[in-house]
Amino acid sequence: MDKTCIRKMIVGDYEQMITLWKNTPGIGLSDADSKRNINQFLERNPGLSFICEIDKRIIGTVLCGHDGRRGYIYHVAVDQAFRKQGIGKELMTRSLEKLSHKRIAKCHLFLYSDNEDAIQFYDHAGWTKRSNLLIYSKNL
Repeated sequence: MDKTCIRKMIVGDYEQMITLWKNTPGIGLSDADSKRNINQFLERNPGLSFICEIDKRIIGTVLCGHDGRRGYIYHVAVDQAFRKQGIGKELMTRSLEKLSHKRIAKCHLFLYSDNEDAIQFYDHAGWTKRSNLLIYSKNL
């Protein structure tokens, strides 16, 4: 994998990112993923999110932020045609290194329980599956 394809995510990438996310099984989208909300997220978490771009086409993303204590990873996606080349791993590595520089010692991510591709990816990458937590959500 050519690591020069990876750069920091900007809101100008939104249209290509949302298309990739919509076409990636296992990525859940909501109103929180509007262009306005992604822009706010990127402004609050500068330099933590990355894209992989080949021939002016975004083929990979990682959306990363933190709350001052813990990091959070969202929307790790790699176009099906470019998987198994280390792109997802490199995107994650970049975000996790940036969190570490900010002295964030732990990072969480959320997966749908039926997203087998992602489960295998994170198991292989050394992430620990937590069975002692429940997630509750409430629309505001």
